[in-house]
Amino acid sequence: MKVTGVLPLFFPSCRRLWPGRLAGLSLTLLRATALEAAILAGHLLLYPTGLIRERHPAALPAPGDGTARLPVRPAPPVVLLHGFIDNRSVFVLLRRALAQHGRQRVESLNYSPLTCDIRTAAELLGRHVEEICARTGSARVDIVGHSLGGLIARYYAQCLGGDLRVRTLVTLGTPHSGTRVAPLADAHPIVRQMRPGSAVIEELARPAPGCRTRFVSLWSDLDSLMDPLETACLDHPDLDAHNVRVSGIGHLALPVHPAVAAVIREALDAPHPGDRSTGGLTVA
Repeated sequence: MKVTGVLPLFFPSCRRLWPGRLAGLSLTLLRATALEAAILAGHLLLYPTGLIRERHPAALPAPGDGTARLPVRPAPPVVLLHGFIDNRSVFVLLRRALAQHGRQRVESLNYSPLTCDIRTAAELLGRHVEEICARTGSARVDIVGHSLGGLIARYYAQCLGGDLRVRTLVTLGTPHSGTRVAPLADAHPIVRQMRPGSAVIEELARPAPGCRTRFVSLWSDLDSLMDPLETACLDHPDLDAHNVRVSGIGHLALPVHPAVAAVIREALDAPHPGDRSTGGLTVA
């Protein structure tokens, strides 16, 4: 899949700018940068609340608790997986949006920032998914992974037999073919695994015949952590993959933006297709 017509920039001081487009982009860039800064500030305040492992409720909330919700539909549990040096607090707004639209079984997994291997994190995710299935009686789950979280979930589904359990995987700003951003971060082993040409990226590029998971990859034209931007698109001949472009939204905004939440809900509610999708969507 070749993605064209994309402007690979976020911060003007760090990316290439075309003079003819600068005037039209400046307002969009300013808004996106301001939103990223606001989200970062808010997330730093919420970060301590996500350090503790979440407790699993014994039962679903009873109706009539004062919160407006759509009727609960029978659906697999949703597992939320955060990105690098983050925790489950990044999904506060997304969890609320999913719950208000009938998704009552939503759980998240914290993995340690000291985790040094995507494969190890994928194995941990697999154990977590098995525990959820045993506890809820569901045969499959859906997963939403932000950034590195999407790569971990993809490795689980594609390389560890997780496609038996994962019905739909939605990735948000995930470097599916590796990102070259922030070369100084290579001191961390897991960052090196997210580089183009790493052993993990090469494993994910290998044939994966019969993979049963449906993949939906959301990528943004203003994602400062994807270099090149197209790395957040999932292009694999053996995978049922659908790429969705979102416009004017930065990397940190992907798990919290209401337009993105709407696309996630649509992807999770869609029936599992038998035919491979070849198109793409644009969300402004």
